[in-house]
Amino acid sequence: MGHRLSPDAIATLLSNPKPDSLSDIPEIIVQITKLEPKGKSYGFDANDGKMKIKAIFNSRLSSEITSGNIQNLGLIRILDYTVNEIPSKSENYLIITKCEVVSPAPEMEIKDEIRKEEAGIIFKPKQEHEIKIEVKKEPSGILLKPKREMATKSAAQIVHEQHRNMAPTARMAMTRRVHPLVSLNPYQGNWTIKVRVTSKGNMRTYKNARGEGCVFNVELTDEDKRASNEAAFIPETKFNFVPIDQLGPYINSNELVDVIGVIQSVSPTMSIRRKSNNEIVPKRDITIADETKKTVVVSLWNDLATNVGQELLDLADNSPVVAIKSLKVGDFQGVSLSTLGRSIVQINPDTPESNKLRCWYDSDGKETSMASVGSGLSPSTKSGASAACIFSIRAYISFIKPDQSMWYRACKTCNKKVTEAVGDGYWCEGCQKNDTECSLRYILVVKVSDASGEGWVSVFNEAEKIIGCSADELDKLKSEKEGSSYQLKLKEATWNPHLFRVSVAQNEYNNEKRQRITVRAVAPVDFAAESRYLLEEISKMKDSP
Repeated sequence: MGHRLSPDAIATLLSNPKPDSLSDIPEIIVQITKLEPKGKSYGFDANDGKMKIKAIFNSRLSSEITSGNIQNLGLIRILDYTVNEIPSKSENYLIITKCEVVSPAPEMEIKDEIRKEEAGIIFKPKQEHEIKIEVKKEPSGILLKPKREMATKSAAQIVHEQHRNMAPTARMAMTRRVHPLVSLNPYQGNWTIKVRVTSKGNMRTYKNARGEGCVFNVELTDEDKRASNEAAFIPETKFNFVPIDQLGPYINSNELVDVIGVIQSVSPTMSIRRKSNNEIVPKRDITIADETKKTVVVSLWNDLATNVGQELLDLADNSPVVAIKSLKVGDFQGVSLSTLGRSIVQINPDTPESNKLRCWYDSDGKETSMASVGSGLSPSTKSGASAACIFSIRAYISFIKPDQSMWYRACKTCNKKVTEAVGDGYWCEGCQKNDTECSLRYILVVKVSDASGEGWVSVFNEAEKIIGCSADELDKLKSEKEGSSYQLKLKEATWNPHLFRVSVAQNEYNNEKRQRITVRAVAPVDFAAESRYLLEEISKMKDSP
């Protein structure tokens, strides 16, 4: 084998569980054994020929394993790692965040012997354990090879003893390694980060069944792999600008965007009453344009509308450049942008993008005719693959799963879902109050069929017209000992024709797009009206060439 395991590699890892920098990490080559998936990551036993330690790869390395680059029994060089102690299990866990493949998998696991090149002699590794040697003789008087019985110590015991024997300053230094934000993962119990707070949201209050509290959001930015330890080198705000003409795919998605543009117009401040709590909030619309010769309306809310918005209004005649971070993309007027509590607005920022945009506008952009980005979008583009398409179908209910959760507890005032309150009653988040009673409302899936095929649809309280009773009444039937009345009620609801008004929308879950069909209204089939409709369609077919 061209490469050998690093002697005492596991002991080296345990003696320095959190290295201060990558330069402090010596060459550590270990063998992968018992490689197996653990959720989105892969776990294994790291073997140095003498000791083993439980280990797990960072999820970013999973592609290396699935591609076959990293294999079971293969050798890897550890470039960055963290060793976490699990007190409840009295053991350590090695988390590998960066490594490289040294050698493909050999045919067997490398075990308790290390080869030295001098004279080709094979030596047993030095054992740092208590060893008992028994010398036995055969009846013939020949001495047999000594039998070693090791009282082995766990990895956690070794590192605990090493850590206990260190000076206090050394123990403190071991815990001061600064982690980059990108390396943080759920398996790290303790970590230190060095960041700049680039955005702080407004303090918000909430109230639920457990009581009241306050919360606010912050955005953190680190030095992004820069070598300097000075805080001045951490960028204040990072932007990832999206050109205005490429905003269509982001409509009604959960992904926020950053934009940069030249101010075209600024509206006065207006007051909007919020539906959720009747609170009046200030709003101001600005229109910006960029090199794509497209414009878009950005709605500034709250303090951004009154403070930054007023500054933009004062500078509007000079057409300042504005960069905005974390915007929600909506479909109002085709495409529109709206600020959130975490949004950041910078006027005439000193960035290459701002300077380039200013040069373009001063030379050509002023005289260029601009068009709204939403004016040229087709309905399919505007939808962002998530807007609902609504139509009618005539079909039969072919199957209703009896073992599904068919209803939810709802507030009698607003029909929103309620939770059990502390003590007695139910808590409604929408009404912000407790109530002693609640009602049941349908939420179920049923299979519908017609001559062309079948499909599953979601039905809410419109299911009363399908099943023929309320959710409270069906719950009473289900609670009966035999439950036969409940099963019979569901069976009676099948194979009856209905006219459904449905909506179809696509949503994304785990990077997989799924189609969701929801029933908006249900009505019995009017056979006379349906017959007239079919006769009209037949007449049109006859008249067509």
